[in-house]
Amino acid sequence: MRRIATSLYIQVLIAIALGVAIGHFWPAVGTSMKPLGDGFIKLVKMVIAPIIFCTVVVGIASMDDLKKVGRVGIKALVYFEIVTTLALVIGLVIVNIVKPGAGINADVATLDASSVAHYAAPSDKPLSAVDVVLNIIPSNIVDALARGDILQVLLFAVLFGFALAAMGAKARNLVTILDQAVVQTAPDAKLPNNEDRREAGRLGESPWTARPRR
Repeated sequence: MRRIATSLYIQVLIAIALGVAIGHFWPAVGTSMKPLGDGFIKLVKMVIAPIIFCTVVVGIASMDDLKKVGRVGIKALVYFEIVTTLALVIGLVIVNIVKPGAGINADVATLDASSVAHYAAPSDKPLSAVDVVLNIIPSNIVDALARGDILQVLLFAVLFGFALAAMGAKARNLVTILDQAVVQTAPDAKLPNNEDRREAGRLGESPWTARPRR
């Protein structure tokens, strides 16, 4: 029982349940806790690109036979396509059966359209296949990491991983450092301070999203 109570995943579920309860019974308190949720989302976004970079680099650089990278890549692509398709099917089924959002009766005229204007605005020029490929190539890896452009980060990580793999034993120390960086920043890392921050962020996010709509 103690092991279950100290599990990060159980704590996340408890935090979500508490957040939903606060948002439902005390909506004003839930609204005031919105900054915690916003901070939690920003913290997650902050570490996504570095974690992907370190994970891909360590994975490629740690392989003795680089031919395995191609096989693993193909398997990962097939797995990604299957899981993505399954997720889309589940989402479509749930949307058509449960119909989330039905009954809210929100007045569209009162909603803030500026928050989605960037996504709704039509593109000035449609991107061609060449433009898409060129946009994957980062002009600056620091800029790509700062903007969280995952495709650009992924491309640089693959090339950097191959370079470290070609260096062999000379790059072993750097690969070890990157591997430890992944361990320390991964969601299942046993760091009490980081866990407390995640729980506070999840608790702050839930009441804002669960408060009754008027």
